[in-house]
Parts: sequence; C-alpha cells; structure tokens
Amino acid sequence: SLRDVFARNLRRYRLAAQLSQEALAHEAGVDRTYISALERSGYSASIDMIERLAAVLAIARIFYWSGEGALSAEVRSGAEH
Repeated sequence: SLRDVFARNLRRYRLAAQLSQEALAHEAGVDRTYISALERSGYSASIDMIERLAAVLAIARIFYWSGEGALSAEVRSGAEH
C-alpha cells in the first residue's frame, strides 16, 4: 500500500540522515511515538506533516513514494523542495 511505501521510505531517509526517531520528532515538532507509528504504518501522515518531515530530512516530498532503491540519488542536503 502507499502507506507502507511511505513508512519504509521515511525510515530509510531518517537512517540516511543519521537521525534517531527522537531527533527527527524533535525537529518536526512531534512526539517520537508518532514517528514510530508512521514507520510501522500505524498512522497516515497528513500532507502538512509530510512537508515538515521532508524539510527536516532535506528531501523532495515525492520521493517518499518512490519504489525500492530510490534512496541513492534523492537525498538532497539543503535542496529546495
């Protein structure tokens, strides 16, 4: 499902950015348990939350829905979204 793809990619991008769930949550202004639930497909993220997470992770929002192996070229440190 799209939620599962988002969950996998959120975790992948968070790890690539070398952030803990707690650090990502702090930067995005949410609780760590919310990040955990997103990564487990427990919750659906709003468009506004996707935008906040993408800003913290410095990625283009569209790459949350890219398939397997999408990480390599899409992590864009400091890039405009």
